[in-house]
Amino acid sequence: MRYLPHTPEEISEMLAVIGADSLEGLFATVPAECRMTASWDLPQAKSEWQLNDHLRLLAASMGVDENARVLIGAGSYRHHIPETVRALASRSEFLTAYTPYQPEMAQGTLQGIFEYQTLTARLLGVDVVNASMYDGASALAEALLMGLRIAKKKKRVAVSRAIHPHYRAVVRTYLQPAGFEIVELDCLEDGRTDLSGLEAENDLAAVALQSPNFFGVIEDLTPAGTIIHGAGALFVACFSEPLAYGLLNSPGACGADIVCGEGQSFGIAPSFGGPGLGMFGCKEAHTRNLPGRLVGETKDLEGRRGYVLTLATREQHIRREKATSNICSNQGICALTAAMYMASLGGTGLRQLARLNFDKTEYFKQRLMQAGASLAFAGPTFNEFVVRFPGDFAAARQRLLARNIVAGLELGGLYPQLAGDYLFCVTETIEKETMDAIVAEVGA
Repeated sequence: MRYLPHTPEEISEMLAVIGADSLEGLFATVPAECRMTASWDLPQAKSEWQLNDHLRLLAASMGVDENARVLIGAGSYRHHIPETVRALASRSEFLTAYTPYQPEMAQGTLQGIFEYQTLTARLLGVDVVNASMYDGASALAEALLMGLRIAKKKKRVAVSRAIHPHYRAVVRTYLQPAGFEIVELDCLEDGRTDLSGLEAENDLAAVALQSPNFFGVIEDLTPAGTIIHGAGALFVACFSEPLAYGLLNSPGACGADIVCGEGQSFGIAPSFGGPGLGMFGCKEAHTRNLPGRLVGETKDLEGRRGYVLTLATREQHIRREKATSNICSNQGICALTAAMYMASLGGTGLRQLARLNFDKTEYFKQRLMQAGASLAFAGPTFNEFVVRFPGDFAAARQRLLARNIVAGLELGGLYPQLAGDYLFCVTETIEKETMDAIVAEVGA
């Protein structure tokens, strides 16, 4: 990226235009006690090559390096990324494009977003998709706020305890300060959500389920939607692994009113927890309550195809009191990367990849049970599952870690009742030899 410094003369001209005497005068309105007066304690500058060496040393200090075999998902998944996606997404015209405040000047950006919306709508089975939210957690919180707007007078929502714990924490951060009540739904023995209590609830604006849920268990969405709608609530379906819908029926086809979740699996590396991509769609009837923005296709005066911001409900587009979202980052490059990934694989490729992930997971699941482990939940799973070992698995896990294999996530810190149980994830990046090595340690 080019660095374009301003000369002292240019700075003086700009200060004169705004009526400031100096650069320090720009900050005159900031109270003195809030300003930093000490000098920055920074190390001596490094050359490009010294900086690369320094970064390599930092990378080498990590407990898990890029060559490790990681069998942890829990909302962030490692998938092979086609080089076509890496090459295209890194092009400067995509990577540096910012939010199109002047849509007529950003036709390429708008077209990319339109393609993303189209592909995502097909994947999730919804009529309308926005572009886009920060991540899966904020998308779920915005979906529940959307449900409350649609319901108007209702002040309560219900969420399954099988939804990712971090997603539920973000929901609480969004909703509780605004005075909304959150009801949490327990899980059944098979790992699915217990909806029997909804019969007694008649004032819920929305009910949220995750499928596959945090334990990897696939919820039975169609009957769940019938129960939720019978309780007079909107059905919100969320997800953390969109690849599952290459194999499973889409949430929209199962009756969900709002579908949201994390799109990181589609061409975006985990990268220390971010960035993510909040996918978000709904039925056409609810379009006006959709947070974020919506790109549409039209024709200009000469009949040529063009793209416009059909709906823009963010604070920077309309009056704050009318806004349905305060999401400011457009996540444009993440949405575009996901579109490139979906287009690269196509519908057939997504189905084949999803089937490969499912088959590998089932192989590993069966091998662990043959070695003496048992499943915590009997429900069908995709990519992830919870395992109970006959003894203490912690020592075996440490031995595997010494071999650069990260074998599962212990769940006691997130679900105290599952202390000693491990959540495993298998994607196409995990070889049979790695799975067999873990099984051998279990049986040792």
